[in-house]
Amino acid sequence: MVETSILLESGTNEIEIMEFTIYGELYGINVAKVKEIMMSAQVKPIPHSDPAVEGIFKPRDIMLTVVDLPYYLTRNETQPGEKDLFIITNFNKTNIAFRVHTVVGIQRISWTDIRKPDKTLNSGKEEGIATGIAQCGKDLVTILDFEKIVAEIAPETGIQVEEVRQVSKEDRKKETIVFAEDSLLLSRMVEQSLNRAGYSDIKKFNNGQEAWEYLSSIRDEADLYDKVSLIITDIEMPQMDGHHLTKLVKNDEKLKQVPLIIFSSLINEEMERKGKELGADEQLSKPEIGHLVSVIDGLLERRKG
Repeated sequence: MVETSILLESGTNEIEIMEFTIYGELYGINVAKVKEIMMSAQVKPIPHSDPAVEGIFKPRDIMLTVVDLPYYLTRNETQPGEKDLFIITNFNKTNIAFRVHTVVGIQRISWTDIRKPDKTLNSGKEEGIATGIAQCGKDLVTILDFEKIVAEIAPETGIQVEEVRQVSKEDRKKETIVFAEDSLLLSRMVEQSLNRAGYSDIKKFNNGQEAWEYLSSIRDEADLYDKVSLIITDIEMPQMDGHHLTKLVKNDEKLKQVPLIIFSSLINEEMERKGKELGADEQLSKPEIGHLVSVIDGLLERRKG
């Protein structure tokens, strides 16, 4: 068993990637999502579960669902190996174990070294299972979208747009929200949720760099607070992550007055501490879409007051 810890300083625009292999291919996961690495163990199958769900096991006092990642990636029947490992993850306030073949190590790189895969790698689809391709030394590492994998296997764990009550408030229509999120799927779902709540003016950006360029372009304008009423940002994004974006915004004399919410699957005690150090006004885990609307309302009322 190997426990992991988050070593990065806040707002440096760096990521630590844990590299692992499946059938000899290199993949990666953000270390911030990893709780520990364990030797694989006997798993109890669960009837009628998704084919990629291997079953459950209880290493200590926590019951964990095991996802057969080799099967999920290849859709071919797999046989557990004696040297297989379980990567125990924690994101969206859920613990899940993923079976892998080997763990290679941890690399620290800049988010600028990560590129979003184009549609040719996603079979022409808008959204594939890779959030980015990272240059780690001489190797290219495919960073998997673990949130999307879990959402496919268990849709009830993801964002539920229907949680948001459909309303049409005139005061909400007047607000402009800048939203930075690299996942097209999640970006679309959050936008739909905010639209249902009456927030119809959403300016979406694919990463923190694009959002920062927009904010920098309007920071000196007289109607700045009409063009950006509030900022919502994910943490994990190529080019510039949400923590670095938060640091830039809150260190700017004009933009720091704009309320900023970190809305990420990575929110836990350690990440909350980091976000607070950087000046984030609120931090929420992604499944909490219903709560997001009330938090937005509260921050906008506070700014106007």
